[in-house]
Amino acid sequence: MKVNETQRIQLMNIYQKHHEQRVGDAGRKRQKDEVQISAEAQEMLSFSRANGENRAQLIENLKQKVESGTYHVDAGKIAEKIWPYIQSNSKL
Repeated sequence: MKVNETQRIQLMNIYQKHHEQRVGDAGRKRQKDEVQISAEAQEMLSFSRANGENRAQLIENLKQKVESGTYHVDAGKIAEKIWPYIQSNSKL
C-alpha cells in the first residue's frame, strides 16, 4: 500500500498543536493596560480647564473681529516670534 502526500498529515499536526496552544493561552488571565499621567501634565490639564471659559470667550471675540474685518495683525510681534527660528535654521 502506498501513502501519498504525507505533508498533509504533518500540516494537520502543526495546525492541531497551534490550536491547542491558543486554547491554553485563552485560559490565562489577560493583563490590563495602564496609563500614568505625570504631575506636570495634570497641572497643565487643570490649568486649561480653569481657563476654558475665558479661552472660549477670547476665541469668540477673535471670530467676530475676523468676520467683521476689524482684526489687526501686529507684524512686529510676528517678526519677533519668527526671528529666532530663522536664525537657528540659517546656520544649517
